[in-house]
Amino acid sequence: MIDTTIDVINKLGLHARASGKLIEVTTKFSSSIQIGKGEKLIDAKNIMSLLMLGAGKGTTLRLVIDGADEEKALEEIQTLFAAKFYEAE
Repeated sequence: MIDTTIDVINKLGLHARASGKLIEVTTKFSSSIQIGKGEKLIDAKNIMSLLMLGAGKGTTLRLVIDGADEEKALEEIQTLFAAKFYEAE
């Protein structure tokens, strides 16, 4: 199990388009992927839950991944966040 944090650095935060891109990544993996603030974790494969997080720029999110492909899932999620969801600044 991986339990780490990740920072939201894109200008608009985890808005609809960014959440959609995150869903594209998380649903590729069989591992359980949860994301949230502190102890309140939600399913990172559920678009409505992601939108309800209200994670704006500067938010530090907790990321918990558990399963056979957890390392690869973490790598792809970190890449997506680091690339600011491939949005123009």
